[in-house]
Amino acid sequence: MLGGRTGHPELWTFLESLHDGEILAGTVAGIERFGVFVALDEGPDHPVFPGVGFITIPELSWHRIEAASDVVRVGQRVACEFLQFDTWNLEARLSLRAMRPDPFQSFADGTEVGRTLCGPVTKLVPFGVFVQVAEGIEGLVHLGELSWTPVRTPSDAVRVGDRITVVVTGIDRDQRRVRLSARRASPERREPQQH
Repeated sequence: MLGGRTGHPELWTFLESLHDGEILAGTVAGIERFGVFVALDEGPDHPVFPGVGFITIPELSWHRIEAASDVVRVGQRVACEFLQFDTWNLEARLSLRAMRPDPFQSFADGTEVGRTLCGPVTKLVPFGVFVQVAEGIEGLVHLGELSWTPVRTPSDAVRVGDRITVVVTGIDRDQRRVRLSARRASPERREPQQH
């Protein structure tokens, strides 16, 4: 679209001078369904967009959000971490969430496999349910781990909003996933032992 050094050499030079992890300050200049434009304090203006900086929706917050306006508003001052130079759109890709501690890593640091937790069911999917086990942290209970009695669909066992007790069966830091079991949290209904 805008890529190429020839059309906007000053902007290209500025963006090329940025380093991964560098902190850039600016003002939220526009909010779209796909992300947020940031007018940076340093550097030239963008020839097309309301700002040279751009934050995608996933980079706005560690928590799942419905819209960018849940996190920022036009005119708000922000400090963001530089991620990369988007040579196609001639913009600085930024992360607002990188400026805050990762709640998943804090959760993983303080939670061991085998720990029992309680939380509300947040979503039903064909292969299981998601349960909120901490602020901003959801884990998956696979269909086979919902109940000692086999169920065909998650709605046979629970509904969104139900509070259930679960046991942490796995934490994957790289994929940011928590595996849970509801049936292991209910010892009174053990499977028959094989003799």
